[in-house]
Amino acid sequence: MIRKTLIAMSLSTALAGCVSLGPKVPDTLLSLRPTSAPAAGATSSGTFGTALAVIEPAAEARLAVNRVPVQIDDANVAYLKKTMWVERPSRLFQRLLAETIRARGNRLVIEGDPGSDGPKLSGRLLDMGYDARTRSAIVRYDAIKETGGGRIETRRFESVVPVTDAEAKYVGPALNEAANTVAQAVAEWVG
Repeated sequence: MIRKTLIAMSLSTALAGCVSLGPKVPDTLLSLRPTSAPAAGATSSGTFGTALAVIEPAAEARLAVNRVPVQIDDANVAYLKKTMWVERPSRLFQRLLAETIRARGNRLVIEGDPGSDGPKLSGRLLDMGYDARTRSAIVRYDAIKETGGGRIETRRFESVVPVTDAEAKYVGPALNEAANTVAQAVAEWVG
């Protein structure tokens, strides 16, 4: 009986080194934190017809993953080692935009499309990563503002922040700064 128990224990110990129950957690997980957000207790009200719907921006495949892209040259992309976003960059950017616009206190802001004909902010996240050629963090967003009645406006926003080295401890804060700069500019444009 003792021999069978010892054999079972040694087999389970041997298998523990071979089996992985999930992906290896990277050294660093990045997120975006708004520099402008509504104060605790702040309220707003309205209807779906008047609320600004902030819709998650579209993004190409290199940005539609949780890895941080590194543009090496015009044709080659790699990903920052041992670093991931906590969720899709387009979703993080949507939340940042909504919080920044809410902080202005001018209007009711909701995330997602309520299916109404009210005002909407959508667009395409063109870049949110590190550019090795310029050693900088870049956030580039093509915004589409629908104000109702069929009127549409578009505008490109961009922020470039120099980065000391291609490491998460430098790239993460620079991306957060660049994303907040873009979000502030979008909030002013939306009104």
